[in-house]
Amino acid sequence: MGRTLLVDLRENVPDDTHHPGFHPAIVHVSAERSRLFFRIRVTVLSAILAGVAAWGWRDRVSRRERNAWEHTLHVAIVLLRVAPTPDSAFASLRARGPALEDRLQAEARRYRPGIPRPFLFAFFGPIDETALPPVPKSDGVVDLAEQSWRSWRYYGEADARAGVDAGAFDTRLYVVVRASSVEGRTLAEGRSEEGGRTGSVEMELSDTDSADFALLAVAHELFHTLGAEDKYDERGKTRIPLGLAEPELTPQFPQRFAEIMARNRPVAPDRERPPDSLDEMAVGPVTAREIGWAR
Repeated sequence: MGRTLLVDLRENVPDDTHHPGFHPAIVHVSAERSRLFFRIRVTVLSAILAGVAAWGWRDRVSRRERNAWEHTLHVAIVLLRVAPTPDSAFASLRARGPALEDRLQAEARRYRPGIPRPFLFAFFGPIDETALPPVPKSDGVVDLAEQSWRSWRYYGEADARAGVDAGAFDTRLYVVVRASSVEGRTLAEGRSEEGGRTGSVEMELSDTDSADFALLAVAHELFHTLGAEDKYDERGKTRIPLGLAEPELTPQFPQRFAEIMARNRPVAPDRERPPDSLDEMAVGPVTAREIGWAR
């Protein structure tokens, strides 16, 4: 008959407390040190998180205060040259800056008489660049995070070279200028943080007479940073009536102005044309509500 062998496994478990090298005091100190380091790490990380949250809250409040229009917004326009472009193109942009300020002031006071001058522009540059501002490759979270990092580095380096104190401005716009590759053609394409503090415009200028067209693109991106949305469709056509500067006009066409967040001035229900000058730009009622000029 077989026998059952019962073994008390506890007899085989080594008892370190009887080991010649075991020192209870050392173990106690080591555990206390680990707990101390853990508490320090948690405290430091909590402080960093609290600091980031506080900065984010203050920045958000500061951005919202822009739309209260209790003071003039200071806007830096940083000119970047990525290809040979005559100095006259940059000089014409600077020269027409005050005209854009005046035009936007007139529009603001249509909605809010007595409002302070809404914008004051300060031009910097041009500085020579070898690369265009970074653009996101997709809408993924990781790519957007990488885009934020690339933009922060790109614009930070541009600010340093142009002598821009970022903290002194409510908004910064980076204007990448190059001579037109086709004679007589003027193009502009922009990207901005909606409700943010920075934006960029890439443009081809055909001659000094295209400065107004370029500044219209700058104003468009500036309004994006204040919360205004595009008023044109996927084909680039004005959205009616949202994109009309004067939707109440009778008859509705031709419109007298191009709405700042649309691209063109509608002259018929199926026909529109780009504005020729800053005098043809206006702020429609929907955009005025989006940026806080109207309720």
